[in-house]
Amino acid sequence: MATYLDIHPDNPQPRLIDHVVAALRDDALIAYPTDSGYALGSRLDNRDGRERILAIRDLDERHHLTLMCRDFAQLGQLVHVDKAAFRAIKAMTPGPFTFILPATREVPRRLMHPKKRTVGVRIPDHALVQTLLHALDEPLLTSSLILPGESEPRTNGWDVKEELDHAVDIVIDSGETPSQPTTVVDWSDGEPVVVRQGAGDASRVVDLLRG
Repeated sequence: MATYLDIHPDNPQPRLIDHVVAALRDDALIAYPTDSGYALGSRLDNRDGRERILAIRDLDERHHLTLMCRDFAQLGQLVHVDKAAFRAIKAMTPGPFTFILPATREVPRRLMHPKKRTVGVRIPDHALVQTLLHALDEPLLTSSLILPGESEPRTNGWDVKEELDHAVDIVIDSGETPSQPTTVVDWSDGEPVVVRQGAGDASRVVDLLRG
């Protein structure tokens, strides 16, 4: 059964954050709230994390998973961002955007798209997630918690606990989350292409490039 933790959304309790960090370092898979619904997360070095996420979501090997980063500096260590994209992406983070970009050597090959060598990255605008990322001191391998047959991420911790009680190790609850997933922008070929319209305003990409 998954451990259920009620953590304050604005002032996360250090003891509970430490508990989650210790579990992640022991290869736990967590379900946690973000600024765009619930997500699944594990450490990058967790060999089973990727497979467990794909199994829960019924996804194949070609699906882009995302690296959740605490800031732009960390993001820049994981993906190549050219000059044209730099200003626009920096201006849209933190927030509900996921960017698909060419991965650097810092990213394990098993986490990249098998053909494109790309990976998704994002910086959340969520106090609890930021606190967790700073305490963990590394990115999280993550994916929106959109279950098979559904189009939106889960928004309620207790519902996640009931649905995935034997599929994840920890469920974090910090109140209701937004119901829209991130807007996904593929910038891997030098030009931004919106591949999923979600919570983020995709028109900002064009406006920032024109500016």
